Amino acid sequence: MNPDLLKGNWLQVKGRAKVWWGKLTDDDMERVGGEIDKIIGLIQEKYGYTSEQARQEFNQRMTEFEADQKMSAVATK
Repeated sequence: MNPDLLKGNWLQVKGRAKVWWGKLTDDDMERVGGEIDKIIGLIQEKYGYTSEQARQEFNQRMTEFEADQKMSAVATK
């Protein structure tokens, strides 16, 4: 995911991220502030994933998020 796109949609992503990764706290999400490397690091830390596993998990979720955003945009037209 494009870092600028993540920052621009951070409030929406943040809400979903807490559902996707329930071990992440509100404080964790505030510290991340929409920075990709920080959220991947937290996923790795909280879930005991390797760096690659955490990155793959993050990328999969962001791909799903982007697809949902596109579908929502089409539905509102």
